[in-house]
Order: sequence, then structure tokens, then C-alpha cells
Amino acid sequence: MARNGRNIFAGSRRDFLKAAAIGAVGSAFGPVAGRGQAKTIGFMHPSSFIKAYDEFFQRKLAPAYENATGVRVNYELTSVGGLQTRVATVAETGNGPDITCNAFSWPFLYGEKYLDVGDIAEDAGRENGGWYDSAKEAVIVGGVWKAVPFANIGQLMCWRQDWFKEAGYDTFPDTWDELLQAGIKLKKNGHPMGFELGHGFGDNHGWLYPLLWSYGGKEMEPDGKRIAIDSDGTAHAVDYCRRLFKETMTDEVLGWTDTNNNEAWFSEQISCTNNAASILYVGKRDFPDIAKVTQHALNPRGPTGARFHMLNPWSHSIFSHSKEPEAARAFLRWLMQPEQVSAWYAAGDSYYAPYLHAYDNAPMWSTDPRWVPYRDSIATSHLPGWPAPISRASSESVAKLVVVDMFAKACAGTSTKDVIAQAATQLKQIYRVT
Repeated sequence: MARNGRNIFAGSRRDFLKAAAIGAVGSAFGPVAGRGQAKTIGFMHPSSFIKAYDEFFQRKLAPAYENATGVRVNYELTSVGGLQTRVATVAETGNGPDITCNAFSWPFLYGEKYLDVGDIAEDAGRENGGWYDSAKEAVIVGGVWKAVPFANIGQLMCWRQDWFKEAGYDTFPDTWDELLQAGIKLKKNGHPMGFELGHGFGDNHGWLYPLLWSYGGKEMEPDGKRIAIDSDGTAHAVDYCRRLFKETMTDEVLGWTDTNNNEAWFSEQISCTNNAASILYVGKRDFPDIAKVTQHALNPRGPTGARFHMLNPWSHSIFSHSKEPEAARAFLRWLMQPEQVSAWYAAGDSYYAPYLHAYDNAPMWSTDPRWVPYRDSIATSHLPGWPAPISRASSESVAKLVVVDMFAKACAGTSTKDVIAQAATQLKQIYRVT
């Protein structure tokens, strides 16, 4: 039974996919209006790593909606790396699609250009077992739902089961200290670990913020008004990171961006990294022998006893410039009904972890137990800047790589005291506090 909701997933995964697809085509539309009216709404989305996910929308969901309502949905795809530029341009010019997908904290950056979708989000929560609290962290701006949460693309530990076993580990280390000891043995065996410390897009933030939090460190106090980076917790996290780098990795990671750890993984140069589920997907497709020994695990616990993960949320917003706001609202409401959204989740084959509790035990999680940690990580995931309120300032801190550079400079040889002082100075300028 799904937590906080009814079990809508009886039967096998194959039965579920079939039923979900039928549901998407034959669903009752309830309040959807506009039948017979020639309307088109634009829905902007990043091109998915999972090809079947985009194809399901294009071949099933969009035609089903148009057939039932007469409203055409133009599914506009853009690259993942180029989506934010496109969103910013559309928000600024007021010319473009009606609905967009967001990543990270974009509702806080562009919220003034988005409509309030609280009624849609709250109804979706009621119909699908309730929202994870972490999902709300990314979309509620000043008490207003500026986006409807969709799913999380987690960043977790990827590890070579065979090489860890050779080093004496049948399971992934539970704490950062245990991971350090395992990494020392692995490097001695010719299998160093490799975590991104360069100026990439996500794989650097994906492990460094959780490391900071698990040691009790943070950028800002919860009130968002006081700099908190200069603390014993931060210092211990920095010292640990320096040791992890020196004793378990190679110097190349200082310049790595998001593609490098993937390349190192598939050339069998590293035994452990932090990445999305894409490593296993690519492995199954192109490197089956490596896929057989690829495992995923939650991030280690820190001295506080807690473990943390990076929140990497996707959500959907309606632009305030939309010429068809009611049609856009009706479509987004329909999309988030169980009959439709469950089918789209299933098409993504576990890559997108739903923020709705009704899907905690969905069949997609039983296809391969290695996906399950991505579901389990949601409850301990946060956006950069946590525990302070998410803001434009916290987004600027991410863009300027304040935390990433703090750790990377320490690994490159700068003292702990100096890297923390440099980070504090940057944060004071960004948050405009003394």
C-alpha cells in the first residue's frame, strides 16, 4: 500500500504501463474546458535522457488531450543545459510557450513571471497521496505556489561492487569516515575514487553540499540574514574533503566537469563517484559488463548522524504572459491527475523520482532494486542554501560556486581558515549583509 494514499499500482509493471497508457487516452476530463475551440498551448521541456519519456508525451499524452478537448499541446524540447537561458528569455520578453519545466530554484528567480498554481498543486497532492515536504521547498515563493512539483533527479553514490568487495566491503560504507578508509584501500588496489571538484553543472554541488550539511556546516542561518559558513562544522567538512581528495583520488578531479566522471567510470578508471542514475542507464545500454557491477547507495552519514542529498527538482510553471491561461491551467491540472502522471512517470523508468507519496511503491521501483535509493533520498534532500529560505541570493551563491570553490581550493592546497574566510566574504557580498 502506498504511504498516505491508495494503492493505484496493483499488478505487474507491464500491466501498469498498459493500464496507464489506456488511462491517459481514456481518462475522464472533469473540469477541462475548451472542447471544440481551436487552441494551442506551448509546453517547454528539456530533452530527456530517457527517450521513451519524451516519446510518451508526444505520442500518447498530447494526442489524448487534443482528442478529448480540442486543445493542441506543442511540446517544445530544448537541451538541458540551454533550458535556463530559454526560460530567462521567455520570462523577460513575454514571448514564448505558456508552460515551462523548471529545475533547481528557478521559481524563485522567475516567480514574478509565473502564475499562482496553488489550487492545481494542492489538488494533485490530495489525489496522489500528498507531497514530500522537500518538493515544496523548491516551488513555494513567499507563500505562493509558483510551480507544481513533478519529480527529483537524485545525485547519489555510484560504486563498483566488485572492487569494493576486493577491498573487503560487501555493502557501501555508512559514514564519510568509513568511505575514506575504503577509498584508501581501493586506491592502493589501483582503483581510486573520483568526485567532481571543478566548475561543472551539478555533480560538484551534488556531493559537496550534502557533505557540508552532514558535518553541521551551512552557508546561512535559518533566518537567511546571518552568514554561518565560518563554523567548526564547516572546518571539519573542509578538512575531511582534503583528506578524501589526497588519499583516495587523483589530481585530475580538480578540473572535472559533469562529463568527466562518467567518462572515467566507463573507462574503468574510478571505483566510486557521485552521479545521477544516468551512469547505470548508459551502462545497461552500452557497457553491460560494467552495468552488472554498478551499484547505487545513499550518501554517507556525517558526525551529526544525519545524511543529506541534493534536491534536483523538476517542476512546471505557467507564464503570466500566456494568452490562454485557463487552457494552460486546465492542461496542467489534467496532466497531474493519477491516470496521466502515473503513466508519464512509468515511461521515465525510475529516472524521475515522484514527489507524490502515492508512487512510493510504484512498480517502477521493483524493476531493479538499484533504483530504490533515488526514491529514498528525497526525504533528506534540500536545495543549496538550506536551511535558510531559498532566494535569489542562494541561487547566486550556486552560480558563483562559492561552496564548490571553498572545498576545491582546500584540496588544491589553500588552508582551511583561508578558504572559509574567502567564502564568508563572498557570501556577505551576495547576501548584502555585514
